[in-house]
Amino acid sequence: MVTHRDVLLGGVARLLWGPSLVVAVSLIVKGYTDVGDGFAAGVVVALGISLSYLALGPEGAERVLPFLRHSPLFLVGGLVLALTAGFFPLALGEPLFSHHPAPGEDVVHIGSLELFTPLLFDLGVFLLVVGVLSVLLHQLATVDPDAGSQADEPPADQPPDDGASGRADAGRAS
Repeated sequence: MVTHRDVLLGGVARLLWGPSLVVAVSLIVKGYTDVGDGFAAGVVVALGISLSYLALGPEGAERVLPFLRHSPLFLVGGLVLALTAGFFPLALGEPLFSHHPAPGEDVVHIGSLELFTPLLFDLGVFLLVVGVLSVLLHQLATVDPDAGSQADEPPADQPPDDGASGRADAGRAS
């Protein structure tokens, strides 16, 4: 039975998806004047994804946001990208996390966006956080509530354990 609350929550989840992406992009881009924040951007996007899971359920969220099927790839790709951006300077004989191009050198521009290694690191952290939290949300949303009850029941071919077998002091009196 669909209630007005479910319809409202589904509508809000769909409407907030775009603004959560805009906020995430602004958090990553601000790194060129201040410290960028790929982690916070990833958490903002993951909150939008979690709202979709709450409002639409696992099947509905994955239908509306089809990229969720590729969350493990985001996780691995983000980890590789962040580690590459951090450890690449070692191949050049420089300290970890050295900025390229170095201060004072020409930076490649796409419009007003400057491309250099901190952007790659922030994007890697962003993808890693979105991937990890999306996989976690998927696992939590698809938990089978009856899965734990079968482990508590003894197999049909074994008699139930009375608690005395296997204890060293079962035959001793207290």
